Amino acid sequence: MNACRPLSIVGFVTVGALVACAEPAPEATTSADPPASFEAALLPTFTIRGEPHPRRSLAARMAELGVPGVSVAVLIDGEIGWARGYGFADVESRRPVTANTLFQAASISKPVAALAALQLVGEGRVDLDADVNTYLKSWRVPANELMAEVPVTLRGILTHRAGLGVWGFPGYGPDEAVPDAAGVLDGRGNTDPVRVVMTPGERWRYSGGGYTVMQQLVTDVRGEPFAVVMRKHVLDPIGMVRSTYEQPIPHGRQDDIAKGYRPDGAPVIGGWHTYPEQAAAGLWTTTSELALYAREVQLAWRGESARVLTETLAREMLTPDEDSWGLGPGISEDGDRFRHGGSNQGFRSTFMAYIDGDDGVFVMTNSDSGSDLAQEIAITVADTYGWSGPRPRELVPVDLDADLRGRYVGTYVVAEREMEFEVALEERGLTLSWPGDMAVLWALNDSTYFDVEDGREVRFSTDEDGIELVLGTLRAPREGSERLR
Repeated sequence: MNACRPLSIVGFVTVGALVACAEPAPEATTSADPPASFEAALLPTFTIRGEPHPRRSLAARMAELGVPGVSVAVLIDGEIGWARGYGFADVESRRPVTANTLFQAASISKPVAALAALQLVGEGRVDLDADVNTYLKSWRVPANELMAEVPVTLRGILTHRAGLGVWGFPGYGPDEAVPDAAGVLDGRGNTDPVRVVMTPGERWRYSGGGYTVMQQLVTDVRGEPFAVVMRKHVLDPIGMVRSTYEQPIPHGRQDDIAKGYRPDGAPVIGGWHTYPEQAAAGLWTTTSELALYAREVQLAWRGESARVLTETLAREMLTPDEDSWGLGPGISEDGDRFRHGGSNQGFRSTFMAYIDGDDGVFVMTNSDSGSDLAQEIAITVADTYGWSGPRPRELVPVDLDADLRGRYVGTYVVAEREMEFEVALEERGLTLSWPGDMAVLWALNDSTYFDVEDGREVRFSTDEDGIELVLGTLRAPREGSERLR
């Protein structure tokens, strides 16, 4: 497979762009030495049965993907076994990543922020299954016909089943006016208003907008700014002393901070974006302090700590629903691990930790092309220590007749992003094209395909309204579909 693919399909799931090859990374900064095998041979995120899958070093993968800097922390038996920085936090000044370098956690902000909302449940001030408008004061979810029978609830928000729109946020550059949370919710920033767009509870729909509603709820009930609430009630009790939800991050906190980069090596203008959607995307933290968050949740789940959550709430938080989602974090398919990923402008991150255990791995990068690397690191750490997962996915392609594959040929439109995809037949599968690039898709079954370069799944959903292409959180109806009318 081509390690320097010009444009990744995953770019349309998060914030996509060019992938470039870079110079090898400099020596790492470290608090303890990781196993040598970890740095020498990363496992891939997926393998294709019958196809070769070579392993490459961490330095080689950073160069191939154009990732300037990486931070890794590993939780072993309830303690931080090692934390290590690789590459540069600031390429221009050649400032290295250290174990203390702050990165934007992006959507990993959500499971940490969920603790503040669950504390209100534990105090009896908020009911998980009550209408959130009961508690909102400075802003309320506007009523519409979709809410006539079922209200928006905190449980629905935390599990992404509240029916709310706006999946993510682009943030604000240094010269852009930044709205407050209520302004975001009413669409006075650079995203649509946060509104109920499907019947609450109908199905899973990822919504950063929902977490911004939660942010407003926490602020209204506590009567304090969200960053202050998080500092007093979550971050300080856990020991996350360098972490902050302050947006923009104060100048005094910028001594050891990572700048974000595009996959072509260009820096994000201003170094990073500001996110007034603090609960959804606003946490600045280190991998070591994310490990402290996970350890606290593990302790609470076992009833060994109540500094932040009671055992009852921690167990409810980590109980998966039908979509393998807990109250904040996602839950692995086998039910063993809680996890989340993150994607802000110039930053990609991931973590996973065991529910009934003391181990975990935490990875943060300062590049738009860091997602695959973060996953590869997490998989390799798990393999190095003999954990049950995560593991590379083995993809087993099936051969389908051209007439079966041909059902999906056509143009698919994402109207809100003014984006079109073209699907065409290929010798063995399909091709998925968009301006500037193309992906080859092989079939897993008659409706699910995967990109042979990055393993991302593309699903075709068919019903009486037509065919819809589903790629991560992105949904694109085919031209002529009732969904586009």
